Amino acid sequence: MKNSLVWFRNDLRISDNSVLTGVCADSDKVIAVYCFDPRQYATGDFGFVKTGKYRAKFLIETVTDLKIQLSRLNIPLFISLSRPEDYIPGLIEAHDIKRIHFQEEWTRDEKNVEDQLRRAIPETVEIFRQFDQFLFHPKDIPFENLSQIPEVFTAFRKKLEKYAEVRRVIGTPKALPKENLIENRSELPSLTDLGHDDFSSDSRSAFPFQGGETAGLKRIDDYIWESENISKYKETRNGLVGKDYSSKFSAWLANGSLSARMIYWAVRKFEKERIKNSSTYWMIFELIWRDFFKYVSLKHGDSIFHLGGILNKDYHWKNDRAILQNWIHGKTEYDFVNANMKELAATGWMSNRGRQNVASYWAKEKEQDWRVGASYFESMLVDYDVHSNWGNWMYNAGVGNDPRDRKFNIQRQAEMYDKEGSFRKLWNR
Repeated sequence: MKNSLVWFRNDLRISDNSVLTGVCADSDKVIAVYCFDPRQYATGDFGFVKTGKYRAKFLIETVTDLKIQLSRLNIPLFISLSRPEDYIPGLIEAHDIKRIHFQEEWTRDEKNVEDQLRRAIPETVEIFRQFDQFLFHPKDIPFENLSQIPEVFTAFRKKLEKYAEVRRVIGTPKALPKENLIENRSELPSLTDLGHDDFSSDSRSAFPFQGGETAGLKRIDDYIWESENISKYKETRNGLVGKDYSSKFSAWLANGSLSARMIYWAVRKFEKERIKNSSTYWMIFELIWRDFFKYVSLKHGDSIFHLGGILNKDYHWKNDRAILQNWIHGKTEYDFVNANMKELAATGWMSNRGRQNVASYWAKEKEQDWRVGASYFESMLVDYDVHSNWGNWMYNAGVGNDPRDRKFNIQRQAEMYDKEGSFRKLWNR
């Protein structure tokens, strides 16, 4: 009997999921597991809870949806508040599991968890891992090894656009026999179980969305097909107010309830059937940026978490508690920075334009340890993605992939992108 276990990590979907599809096609019995690992809800190195309330709520919604979707495939999802290495060995023994399958991760915390799990399970259990979080799969990129991956985005993008192809979406696996859906008494946690108080969404939020593949697919449908907002994305993407100035796909991409391929091929279909313009291209351009930071972290490893970044630059960084508190609470000398930081605190969301400005203020203007800013974002953002977050913070701090090492003129940025002051009025009132 080929009894298999799927360990869900940041691939919380049933559509276009290479790991799940492969297991369903080649197993007699399949069970799945997701662990709300307590280490992810503890306080991190810089004093912030690693997963704040906004992402925690979004994640609970996502796993709730995943459990429903898997049940339609007759696959039970076991849910635990324990560490994977403490919970999964018991599942393996109870269900006579011969093989465990999961999406490969490579950043520090994720790798440590995998190593602990490997040590905790019997050597007779086969382990199968595969990359499934990229737009361009690592086997399909035009570089012989990781050292050849360019340090500058433009060179990376041009090479991929010319020589690489995006794999097709593989759809949803065929349902397993009903007897596979065995009894499962594990329950989803509440926010309080994860250390947070319940909260109501702020009516001003630019991200009033639910977690989960179902909600993510609806957002693709709404943003691309129903409203056709994608056709003006390039003109609106630097907006600040409302849910439709940008796609907001990032939160579903971050935990894998949508794949980058699903969005890519939806855009290509829209271009074929409706309109192809600079805005539709720009959505793909942004998906390539996302891939870029994944390949940067794959190439450089833990350097993305080091003070000197991937450049190993020796700046004189400061640590001023008062500056940190003023930044967090939106009490700086810039009303534009303040509005963005208040939005983040109240909703777990901040626009791309806002993120660049508040990061530049923190790292370039105040010369504060950029990792503190990155860690605060990790705690607060509903769409936190380890690669994009730390990659962008390095970039903005001058220790990453920005060849120009730029510093934002924040007042000028406010005048350009919030000309009428509507965003600042919304959040600074």
